[in-house]
Amino acid sequence: MTVSSNDDWLSLSAAAKLLGVHPTTLRMWADQGDLPTHRTPGNHRRFRRADIETWGAARRETRPSTAQLIVQHALGRTRMHMSEGQMNQLPWYQRLNDSHKHEFREASRHLLGLLVRYLRNDEAEATLAAEAKAIGAHYEQLGRNAGMPLSEKVGVFAFFRDFLYDSVIEVYQASGQRAAREWAAMHRQITTFTNLVLLGLIEAHEQKG
Repeated sequence: MTVSSNDDWLSLSAAAKLLGVHPTTLRMWADQGDLPTHRTPGNHRRFRRADIETWGAARRETRPSTAQLIVQHALGRTRMHMSEGQMNQLPWYQRLNDSHKHEFREASRHLLGLLVRYLRNDEAEATLAAEAKAIGAHYEQLGRNAGMPLSEKVGVFAFFRDFLYDSVIEVYQASGQRAAREWAAMHRQITTFTNLVLLGLIEAHEQKG
């Protein structure tokens, strides 16, 4: 489809700025079919301004929580890295077979879902802490099944943890939530959560020897 270069059409970055989200998040929505997009002859994405404004208005009426935005963004970053082949450059990822890759992806989705619940603070902390450690133990088992030493299991966990931290920063920057207190609170919560997951991984390794 030919897309004219007038004000009715927006680039990926311009549309993302108008919505107040990171371009990776907008790309994910478009790839999922949630938001219509068109391609220029040079294969660049273009969004109709009216579609973006309508989408933005609808989202403001049912705006997701900051935790949900962070998780959506983390998933989008993961999909982008996988689609662009960046993960294939990682030594540990190269050695995984298709079954192990699928299992790690499913575990990561579970991890992100639990993180949303943890950040909402609407469930018993002890219950969520136990689940976080259980996910850590599950990561350890997946790594063990894939023949990974402890150092590599921790490295895999750190890789996905970094996605979370990067997503927190980018979501907060995009939404304009830059108050030091908010940054500190969110960082503290995620650090506590990821430490519990890591502790669960290490404890499981020690128990199995």
